[in-house]
Amino acid sequence: MRKEATGSKLLRGAFILSAAALLSKLIGTLQKIPLQNLGGDAVFGIYNTVYPIYTLLVTLAMLGLPAAVSKYVAEDEAGGGTPQSRQVLRRASLTTTAAGLLLAAGTYAGAPLLARFIGSGHIVAALRTAAFGLAVVPLLAALRGYFQGLQNMLPTAVSQIVEQSARVAVMITLLLLLTQSGAGAGEIASGAMLGSAGGGLAGLAVMLLFWRRHRRVSRKPAAAATEAAVSITAAPTAAATMDAPETSASITAAASVDAFAETAAAASTAAHSRSGSVRSLLTYGVPVMLGGLAAPLISLVDVFTMPRLLSYAVGESRAMADFGIYNRGLPIVQLVTMLATSLTVLFIPALAESKFRGDTREIESRCRLSLRWFWLLGLAASAGLAILAVPINIALYGDAAGSGTIRWLAFTAAGGTVSLISAALLQGLGHVRAPAVHFLAAAALKAALNLLLVPQQGIMGAAIAGVAAQALAAGLNLRLLRKAAGLTLRPAEWLGKPAALIAGLAAAAAAAGWAGGALLGAAGVHGRIQALGESLLGVTAGCLVFAALAVRLRLLNEGELMQLPGFGPKLARKIKKWGLFP
Repeated sequence: MRKEATGSKLLRGAFILSAAALLSKLIGTLQKIPLQNLGGDAVFGIYNTVYPIYTLLVTLAMLGLPAAVSKYVAEDEAGGGTPQSRQVLRRASLTTTAAGLLLAAGTYAGAPLLARFIGSGHIVAALRTAAFGLAVVPLLAALRGYFQGLQNMLPTAVSQIVEQSARVAVMITLLLLLTQSGAGAGEIASGAMLGSAGGGLAGLAVMLLFWRRHRRVSRKPAAAATEAAVSITAAPTAAATMDAPETSASITAAASVDAFAETAAAASTAAHSRSGSVRSLLTYGVPVMLGGLAAPLISLVDVFTMPRLLSYAVGESRAMADFGIYNRGLPIVQLVTMLATSLTVLFIPALAESKFRGDTREIESRCRLSLRWFWLLGLAASAGLAILAVPINIALYGDAAGSGTIRWLAFTAAGGTVSLISAALLQGLGHVRAPAVHFLAAAALKAALNLLLVPQQGIMGAAIAGVAAQALAAGLNLRLLRKAAGLTLRPAEWLGKPAALIAGLAAAAAAAGWAGGALLGAAGVHGRIQALGESLLGVTAGCLVFAALAVRLRLLNEGELMQLPGFGPKLARKIKKWGLFP
């Protein structure tokens, strides 16, 4: 009974966090479209140069302490110690806030030096504006970690959505005001970056309201140690407050498995320390932070190489516009990878449970099924975006500039989804550091290929480098996963049938898009509306053919679908009820 309640509570918490993360990341990703539409490619380029640096600095400022707070609070709750939990939060909040303020001051003062290092003086104002967010977000993350340790996922979910909504509202308001006043690209991008601080303040206000309510209500009876341990497996992923880079969530989840194992051991031996000192928090949190820095390095490579490389060829001002065009395709790819990121929270605890029971057959089956479906999802997204790159580019950004680059960037979705799910599966099996090392290797390859290809091919060279880097990360993860889970990857299963599936999808998307565009053109509908109609028809046709061929080619069957954690059994029953299984 206890195990059943624990699993139910875990799935409820995972669902709340996944749904909130999905919605907040959707808001954060889609806000880049009005940013480019209102500010132009130069503003878009500056923003996409500064924002990854901001996310890096926030990760550094948090010091991994939200995950550490969640761990220690969960342990303390298992022992019924309320004062200890609050003391842990107090210490972590003071430490991470101090780190945030120091980094904020350093960023503000050192913005000109950092801009010279990157190779563009246009980013100075935006860097200084980003510093304000560093003073707020670390404290917000520490409070989220506290409530997650209490197995209360609602405050994190609500604050994430409020934070993103406020960030977008502030950004768009300032964009409108600054563009109407005739401000320059650097000033407009600076106003857009101020949204991060505005969103952080809004999210912090929500968390403080939950904290005030929490102090007023009486504490509930302490949960069992195992229940507390399982609940924190989702905490590090949700503690990430930023929407980009998307791949960071899978790596920060590495701490989840460590926390699971350590806290379970504490429950059985009653010997695990719950001192919660600053030193013990940092001892646990800093490795989490270092793991979380690995995946974003692929995006940061572009920030620290492309502006300078492009400026040598086209000049500093044009380099920012070209970098903005390069970033047009990334939000669309992120819509796919954020779905993968949000779903990985379900796979880590499920696989950890299978490993704990020693069920090697279930481990192999779950790994194979998860990999195959994320592989198909990534392939489908890559093919669809590549086929419809021109109409999607026109519909979202107003012209077809960089459509060739978007086609190449589309194929990062295939490697990206596989690298994300394989990293999550490895973490569920206890290999918590290997995915981070693999992402470091991928970042090194991206840097080398950028240096080689960008001077020759411009932004398209960087896109090709991105495909290679994601493929390397996925390949290294799969190589280790084959050994860890005893996987057998048959070429016919992973290449033959998927190739037929993707060919059908691509043909359907291309035909429907072309026919829709022709009909709309004949009806006198042109420009972005025509492109939008062409894109929607192509996407719809591709999705329908994908679903039909997946069933007919037996890439989807009832037994395997039932094995997916959380939503699998319910979805299998619905498909069976509709009579779609062969």
